Amino acid sequence: MVGLSRRMDIFGVIVLALLTAVGGGMVRDVLAGITPPGAMTKPTDLLMSIVTAILVSFAYSAMHFDSRRRKNMTFLYNLSDTIGLASFTVTGASTGLMQGTGDPYVFPVTLGVITAVGGGMLRDLMAQRVPVVLRMDVYAVASLAGGIVMCWSWPIWGTEISSWICFLVVLLLRGCALHFGWQLYHPHPGGRMFHRRAKHQNKDL
Repeated sequence: MVGLSRRMDIFGVIVLALLTAVGGGMVRDVLAGITPPGAMTKPTDLLMSIVTAILVSFAYSAMHFDSRRRKNMTFLYNLSDTIGLASFTVTGASTGLMQGTGDPYVFPVTLGVITAVGGGMLRDLMAQRVPVVLRMDVYAVASLAGGIVMCWSWPIWGTEISSWICFLVVLLLRGCALHFGWQLYHPHPGGRMFHRRAKHQNKDL
């Protein structure tokens, strides 16, 4: 959607879609010593991202976005983005935990956050804008919290249960942030440490 909002051609849209989908995972694999990265050996995710980007581009061009449809699209976008954030956090953190190297918290949590938000940051940099994760909402913080909880629960309940706990923590935090308009502290005169913002629609739609 960022590529479409930036008026990019179909190639640009596909490039940004690929960065968003597999960029974080590729950085994670390199940091974890997994080479070549999984996306290069099993290109299913690459192909799915390309097909999805093409279909969404054509659908976007054919649709007229009135206020109601835009609201529905924003909801679906946020829902899928939140599920992806939680899933990628679990994938990254579990990769670090299963390797059993490095600090039992720092390494897995770092991989979880990079997997979850790294692709989006690369996308935003390519689109010449400040990464969303650095300027609005509770986003990377939700991934960070989920990764920490997963590292804590892993030795107690094992892989499956700790993965679900992590997923639900990220889902809950990100969902509450969207619903209540939570934001972190913005350094400016009179800024509060944690506040609500007025609800607004996603500008990338």
